Amino acid sequence: MTSIRNNIFAMGRNRKNQSGAVRIAPALKAIILCTLIGGSAVGYVLQKNKLHDLGRQIKRREVALERLKWDNNLRASQLANLQLPQRLMERVRDQKLGLVPTQSSQCILLIEPAAQDATNRAPGLFVAGK
Repeated sequence: MTSIRNNIFAMGRNRKNQSGAVRIAPALKAIILCTLIGGSAVGYVLQKNKLHDLGRQIKRREVALERLKWDNNLRASQLANLQLPQRLMERVRDQKLGLVPTQSSQCILLIEPAAQDATNRAPGLFVAGK
């Protein structure tokens, strides 16, 4: 019984004799571990939020692109409609410009001259086949 009591007293004295740095080490390890885990969790959440924001931006820009493509197709069809000969004649009549189709007697035909001889009379260069 006395040996058990001596061991208990010895343990108490050993703890009292230990330096403060030895007792702080487990606390520092726990703080560092919690900081690393917490920092990783915060980084993960920030990255997920960034990915979510980028996804929304991509979706918004895809919608804008589709709208612009639709507007472009609409304007292309409007342009094609305005360039039709019947439509052009209607506009000429509406604006009373006095334009009429040309008569065949008003056309002058020009004959294109024949191609001139080449000024370089050297024979052409050929590449030998393999």
